[in-house]
Amino acid sequence: MRFGVSHFHPGEHLEYMSTMARLEALTPEKAPRLTRLMYRWARRRFGEVPEPFAVYAHHTRLLVANAVHEGLLQNASKTLPVSVRELAVFWTARAVGCSWCVDFGQMLMRLEGLDLDRLAHIDDYATSALYSDDERAAIAYADAMTTDPHTITDEQVDDLRRRFGADGLVELTYQIGVENMRSRMNSALGITEQGFSSGDACRIPWTKGD
Repeated sequence: MRFGVSHFHPGEHLEYMSTMARLEALTPEKAPRLTRLMYRWARRRFGEVPEPFAVYAHHTRLLVANAVHEGLLQNASKTLPVSVRELAVFWTARAVGCSWCVDFGQMLMRLEGLDLDRLAHIDDYATSALYSDDERAAIAYADAMTTDPHTITDEQVDDLRRRFGADGLVELTYQIGVENMRSRMNSALGITEQGFSSGDACRIPWTKGD
């Protein structure tokens, strides 16, 4: 199995990743007014400013574009069952090795009311009674899409279309593709878990007193 998947469980830190971001967060003092307003919005919504948000802030236009895209994506992704979507995204983040994405994703699943205890058994998703057939199919697709080289088959896509419809297939593919982008960007920049899954998110150092 791919590096970072077979031995990584929710709550564990990915030791092979940097503990400090390779690109520092943009401080409010150096940030333009729009970015500072976005920091305040993010803190109100999530409790703390997500570190990727503050790192991406070095490029204001891309930060705004990303925030708009994420909002549109969330509003548009209503075809798949929430558990199917979130488990596929979670598996993708684990497979890439993005501890920040795994941490943040667990928080989102908790807020959606999903069962987090079964994540400890996700390596056995193919045979575990804790996962439905639809969830197994989605996780397997996430694995096939994230593996390099990709291992998707015609039969797999046909099966997913039967399960979720053409729109559901596109939504699943899009969600997995976007999570690959998020996870690979965060991993490349050395952004690691921030404590969102525990409900006690750590502050970025410069946020103290802001």
